[in-house]
Amino acid sequence: MKLNRIATGLLICGLSAGVTAKQLPDGLVWETNWNEPLFASEQAKFGGTFRTSIMSYPQTFRTVGPDANGAFRQWLGDVNPALVGKHPNSGNWIPSIANEWAFGDDNRTVYYRLNPEAKWTDGEPVTADDFVFVLTLMRSKDIVAPWYNTYFSTVLEDVTKYDDHTISVTLAKPKDKSDLLYATNMGPRPKHFYKPDVDKNGDGIDDNFVRKYNFKAEPTTWAYKLDKTKKGRSITFKHVGEDWWGYSNKYYKNRYNVEKIRISVIRDNDIAKKHFEKGELDAFAVVLPDLWHEKTNGKVYKNGYIHKFWGFNQLPQGAGGMWLNTAKPYLDNLELRKGLGYATDFDGMIKNVLRGDYMRKPNGMGVGQDEYTNTGIKAPNFDPKLAVEYFEKAGFDIIGPDGIRMNSKGDRLSFEITYAAKHHTPRLSYIKEQAKRAGLEYNLKLIDGSSAFKYVLEKKHDISFHTMGSGEQPQYWEYLHSSNANKPQTNNFTNFSTPELDELVMSFRQEFSTEQRQVLSREIQKVVDDAAVIIPGYMVPYTREAYWRWMKFPEQPMTKKTESLFSIGTPSDLGTYWIDKDAKKETKAAMKKKQVFEPVTIINDTYKF
Repeated sequence: MKLNRIATGLLICGLSAGVTAKQLPDGLVWETNWNEPLFASEQAKFGGTFRTSIMSYPQTFRTVGPDANGAFRQWLGDVNPALVGKHPNSGNWIPSIANEWAFGDDNRTVYYRLNPEAKWTDGEPVTADDFVFVLTLMRSKDIVAPWYNTYFSTVLEDVTKYDDHTISVTLAKPKDKSDLLYATNMGPRPKHFYKPDVDKNGDGIDDNFVRKYNFKAEPTTWAYKLDKTKKGRSITFKHVGEDWWGYSNKYYKNRYNVEKIRISVIRDNDIAKKHFEKGELDAFAVVLPDLWHEKTNGKVYKNGYIHKFWGFNQLPQGAGGMWLNTAKPYLDNLELRKGLGYATDFDGMIKNVLRGDYMRKPNGMGVGQDEYTNTGIKAPNFDPKLAVEYFEKAGFDIIGPDGIRMNSKGDRLSFEITYAAKHHTPRLSYIKEQAKRAGLEYNLKLIDGSSAFKYVLEKKHDISFHTMGSGEQPQYWEYLHSSNANKPQTNNFTNFSTPELDELVMSFRQEFSTEQRQVLSREIQKVVDDAAVIIPGYMVPYTREAYWRWMKFPEQPMTKKTESLFSIGTPSDLGTYWIDKDAKKETKAAMKKKQVFEPVTIINDTYKF
């Protein structure tokens, strides 16, 4: 027996006989927002295969657990619609899987009404059970993901089902209303997909979760599903169809227009560029200065077959640069770490190697998060003399025969920098040579992309050169709390923690007032800066891409949050591009006949900082 009735503001449906439903509180005020301007184009056409590449095959198709925090997880999880989203220009909340939301009186709970059209990529409906299941999955020890275990046990208190399409998400601690949607916004996990064969501990998750689902991708709420894989060679995503549930939401219309996305594994960027210029890939990232200024001026560009685009954005910049592993010998010494900051010439590298195109990041914990960012922090300038003073305080007061400093034990001032991309070698080589002026030796260790991140997660590095992504609000617990220090598979890449910092991090996590959280954020960033555990790197507040002229995009291609124009390497674009099949035929015919078009370079500075 099923009941369907609306009475006194309560919606109760989908209940079996004998089951008592939890009831929604009286007086909820439901909100929504269908008034924001659209940013996709009505000219978009559906169809075609977008061809792109990545440099390494993923270590897993899981989005939680060992090795799951690599770049490819964006294709499998991060891009999926959650309960609500934010408009990329206004920053206002807009519907996604949830059409409406309401705030509880306890300052801890937000109620959501789900879009009844929402479906998984395997065709199953998305229901309240899939949100409740998130806690079951993320709290299980079987996923081997301590960060998720802690977060979903201590920050999120409960997810409650009221009917098949109504839930609430409750935090452990109250927050300002301005932060509640951000803190309770979550994506579902497909309960029907996870059927444990072995569950001795009775938590509802397979005891062999990590191995069982290592290359078994779960259904998602995105417009694309994993279609075909050739291990080590390629991965193809296929659109679920023009009846994708997302198109019932106006903000998703005319987006995700290509029928397939084929991702080839090409381990060398120069080789990938050759494939692109032969017409085997549809677009190619040319953020690198030598690519933009020197290596995109051949015939295919001059003849107008391939166009170039430079568009600026206003994305938050995540933590990163050089992460110093304080668990390694001598890197636990504050004076030495300060010396490393002054001996590392990022500014010179930007000027001399990167053509001045990039910008120095002033703060190792990231910038661009409004009042959460401590704008008083400045990155250390390159100053070899000052670096030497700090090195001598740290005991490295002897100059060896090769010019590298030593201490009284005969240990050399030498550290290894781990990095993941071949094109970073010239940049780090410059830094390596400059560091010698302070008697410091940097040895460069290039490891293939996903393997490099695994190496760093296992805390094997001396220094790791990488940058993490960022949301609109910073996250500190994963990077700085002692519970993640000296533990593998956590994001405390520096292994640095103090009781003072632990207290600040937990206060930031639990604080009710948005204004006070911003104060705490700035304090945390000051502590990290004083500890000199991250040497701030650089930031790139734009996208630069080359693309075949059959690739099309809206008249205003950029939004404030446009990370890439096309799905190049990651699906971090907004999916507003499409393929013009007629233009593709025209281009190929012109190339055969040696006909040319006007060369095209577009520079869009609408959202330049």
